Amino acid sequence: MKYHSLNYNSNKVSFLDAVRKGLAPDRGLYFPENIPKLSEKFIQNISSYSNHEIAFEVIHPFVGNEISKNKLREIIVDTLIFDFPIVPINDKIATLELFHGPTLAFKDVGARFMARCLNYANEIKSNKNLTILVATSGDTGGAVADGFYKVEGINVVILYPKGKVSAIQEKQLTTLGENITALEVDGTFDDCQDMVKSAFIDSELINEIELTSANSINIARWLSQMFYYFIAYKNRPNPEEKLVISVPSGNFGNICAGLVAQQMGLPIDHLIASTNINDTVPNYLNSGTYSPKKSKSTISNAMDVGDPSNFIRIQKIFDNDLFKIKKVLSGYHYSDSQTKKAMKEIYKISSYIPDPHGAIGYLGLKEFLKSTDESYYGIFFETAHPIKFADIVESTLKTTIEVPNRLKSILERTNNSIPIKTYQQLKSYLRER
Repeated sequence: MKYHSLNYNSNKVSFLDAVRKGLAPDRGLYFPENIPKLSEKFIQNISSYSNHEIAFEVIHPFVGNEISKNKLREIIVDTLIFDFPIVPINDKIATLELFHGPTLAFKDVGARFMARCLNYANEIKSNKNLTILVATSGDTGGAVADGFYKVEGINVVILYPKGKVSAIQEKQLTTLGENITALEVDGTFDDCQDMVKSAFIDSELINEIELTSANSINIARWLSQMFYYFIAYKNRPNPEEKLVISVPSGNFGNICAGLVAQQMGLPIDHLIASTNINDTVPNYLNSGTYSPKKSKSTISNAMDVGDPSNFIRIQKIFDNDLFKIKKVLSGYHYSDSQTKKAMKEIYKISSYIPDPHGAIGYLGLKEFLKSTDESYYGIFFETAHPIKFADIVESTLKTTIEVPNRLKSILERTNNSIPIKTYQQLKSYLRER
């Protein structure tokens, strides 16, 4: 499998080269030259496969012979070290919990898979040190920090917006040390993302330092998120009904991976992009006009993205045909007050404690189910453990969340971040490092 740039002004590269580069030289996102089809036999018998076997069958066509089958299986086993339980909310709706990994966020899968692929690429292709530059609106930073912690030959620099991530999220990205550095940006997530993009097109900088990205623009982070969808389909509570999945969406890598899974033959009938008031994509689906905007802060901060990088990949999947996109993808957006109301509703009907992102996924699913006369079973993704948003969850639901053991030691650590305001400060730091 080869990968080409969506700016169409760079040569095609292999899987490992695309992982190592992150972005193409023309600053475009990499995209596979084709989306392979899985056999109907595999789909029909998916319940007989383990999660590790499913992940291998799904990702191997995209990796090809770049990584041996045995090594790829080893990477997958080391990536999927936790469960993905489905919890019923009512007779038509359930949630898939994606937060049972080391940092209690869905991004643990992509970060762990990418770290292991990149470590392998480093071993066989280059001895040169690599700097991973990543912007985070919340969970990406912690997952990347954990996934790459103490990986030899790789330094990680994480940019996060000051005052706009939760206290636990900040602890996860600022307290590890070693090869992990956190830069606290006086601005929004979009400002962080703009700085990262500026670094990648700064010829002076990239001539001195080999940079790559661990955001979901990286194909290893992006494509491995397909695993969730196959696992959800395998374990769905009501196999007789058509399946619809609602995804809390920020930078749109997760739901884009779901659309790739669908293109590969996974029988997901429909997908829902559920957002907060950062509603660029829902507005596009309604109007046909894509108008990025400055991101706004919400209680679902990991989705505070006004110009989602991965949406161009969704447009590519469907040849930029809005009619084709709308056949399989709906988009809805919700305010903080609606999010809190949904959290209370979920808790009341099922005693289930959602985080704000999952609550938005629930709202999108409910709205879609109300809009159709067809019979569906719906699953919304719970992308982060509610403890990561304890203040808002506990005050909204008037309950107390028990702190998981794996977080207790993190909460005792001291934050260690470097404040910056401008791209020039970022560039100076990278050059000095």
